[in-house]
Amino acid sequence: MPLALLALAISAFGIGTTEFVMMGLLPNVADDLGTSVPTAGYLVSAYALGVVLGAPLLTAVGSRVPRKRMLLLLMALFTLGNLASALAPGFGWLVAGRFLAGLPHGAFFGVGAVVAARLVGEGRQARGVATMFLGLTVANIVGVPAATLLGQHLGWRATFLVVGVIGLGSMAALARLVPHMPVDAQQGLGRELRALGNRQVLLGLLTAVLGFAGVFAVYSYLSAMTTEAMGFGESSVTLVLALFGIGMTLGALAAGPLTDRALRPTLYGSLTALAVVLVVFPFAVQMKWAALVMVVLLGGVGFMTTTPLQMLVMKKAKDAPTLASASNHSAFNLANAGGAWLGGAAIAAGWGWTSPALVGAVLTVAGLAVAVTAGVLDRGGPGESRVVAGAGTRGARDGSHADVA
Repeated sequence: MPLALLALAISAFGIGTTEFVMMGLLPNVADDLGTSVPTAGYLVSAYALGVVLGAPLLTAVGSRVPRKRMLLLLMALFTLGNLASALAPGFGWLVAGRFLAGLPHGAFFGVGAVVAARLVGEGRQARGVATMFLGLTVANIVGVPAATLLGQHLGWRATFLVVGVIGLGSMAALARLVPHMPVDAQQGLGRELRALGNRQVLLGLLTAVLGFAGVFAVYSYLSAMTTEAMGFGESSVTLVLALFGIGMTLGALAAGPLTDRALRPTLYGSLTALAVVLVVFPFAVQMKWAALVMVVLLGGVGFMTTTPLQMLVMKKAKDAPTLASASNHSAFNLANAGGAWLGGAAIAAGWGWTSPALVGAVLTVAGLAVAVTAGVLDRGGPGESRVVAGAGTRGARDGSHADVA
C-alpha cells in the first residue's frame, strides 16, 4: 500500500477523535461553562450539522482545486476549528468552533476516498478506501479514550489543543506523502451535480441514511446501556467503547477485500448481519460476557457497511465521484442524528434501555430493502463500475494523469 494512505489514515484519526470525544466530555464542558449536560449536547449536534452542510458545499466550491491542495485546505480548516474550540471564551463560541471543525469532515473523507482509490489502482480500490477509514476506527480504540482521559484530568481545552496538533501533523504528512493530482480540464461543479443526480447514487445515499442509523440508534446510548442494562460499573464504559472500536477496526479490515471481490453481496450481507445483531442484542446483553461479544459484533458488522456504501456511490457517479463521495458522509451524519433521536424516543417512551437496538433493526431492514431495490433496478453496463475513467491504472498509481475526480 502507498505511504500516502498513511497520511490519509492519520488525518482520519484526528477527525475521528474530535468527532466522538465530545460525548465523553459533555459533563466537563457543562460544569466548566455553567450549563446543563443536555444543553452541552448541542455541541454534538453542531459538529454533525457542520458535516452535513460542509460536505456538499465545500466539495462543490473546491471542484476545480487539485486534490492534494484540497486535502490540505480542508485539514487546515479542521485544525482551525479545533484550536478555536480550545480557545473559546464561552459556550456560544464553542458551538461555533465545533461547527467549524465539522465543516471539512465530509468533504475530506469524500476527496480522500477518491484519492485513496486512485492511489492503489483498479482491483484494490475498496482496500485503499478501507485503509484510510482505519484511522477513523483506531481513533475509537485509542484516540477517543485517551483524549477523554486527557480532558478529564487537564481540562477539555487540552483535548482540542492536542487534536489541533494532530491536525498540523496531518497537514505535514499530506504535504510530504500525497502525490500531486491535477484536475481534469473538463471537471467542474456541473459534472459533479449531474453525477450526484444518478438514481443509483441517490439510492445509495438513502441506504446509508437508513442502514447506518441502526448503528447509531444503539451507539449513542451505549454508555448508559453499559451501566443500566449490562450491569457494569461506570469505570467499564471506556472498555466497552474501546471494544466497539475494535469491532469497527475488524469490520473495516474485512470490508476492503470483500468489497473488491463483490460489492453488492458485501453490502447485502453486512446489512443483514447488522439487523440480526440488533435483534439479538437486547437478549444477549443480560449476560455480561455475551454483552461484550455483542458490542464487538455491533461495531464490526456496522462498520463493514461503510466501505461498500462508499464504493457504491463512487462507482455509480462514474468519472465525477467526489461530490457523491462527500455527500455519503452527510448521509452518515444524518443517520447519526436520526438514529440517536429515534433511539432516544424509544427510551423516553418507557420501552427500556435496550429498545434502541430493536428500533435500529427496523431502520437497518429498511436500508437493506432500499439496497436490494437498487440492485434490482441497476441495469448499468461495465462502464458504471469505474471510479477513474479513461486514463488507465498506471497513471492512477503515480498521479501523473489528470484527476477526473
